[in-house]
Amino acid sequence: MRRGPTIAVAILAVVVGFAAAGARPRGDGWAAFAHGDYVSAAALLAPMAQRGHPRAMTALGYMYENGFGVPQSYEAAAELFTGAAEAGDPAAQHFLGLSYDKGLGVSQDHVLAYKWLSLAAAAAPIRQREPYLRIRNAVAIKMSLDQVVEGQRLALEWHRGRVGVTVSAPGL
Repeated sequence: MRRGPTIAVAILAVVVGFAAAGARPRGDGWAAFAHGDYVSAAALLAPMAQRGHPRAMTALGYMYENGFGVPQSYEAAAELFTGAAEAGDPAAQHFLGLSYDKGLGVSQDHVLAYKWLSLAAAAAPIRQREPYLRIRNAVAIKMSLDQVVEGQRLALEWHRGRVGVTVSAPGL
């Protein structure tokens, strides 16, 4: 099993994603997360996550996925990642895509994995884009051409609904 590189990229995504200026939750919750005090971070970020703050949801989802400061729960992690991913958070989209790829907290679905990983790569800061694309492409290797096309269609449909952009694509 080749989880090492995927886990390393996932951790990098959280660290780099939260390090972006203005992109992280403010205050003690973020400081506790950054210092590895996950018990305090969970207690402080949970109210923000409950109010729908995407970065707080992603951080808390990451903690649930790994059992950092909270009991490990793939289901809770997937629920938090889903909320933040739907709000457009690229790190959450990445983690949700990984969840679908591995079937952690959700039913394994490579088409949905491809969708979320594609959206994450498209919205990620430039330094995260290449690792996100490599993981998305690794998922694509497991898929038929029809499944890849369906994943692309779903990503495009989500993006259209989110930004109201009209894109003309063959067959759509």
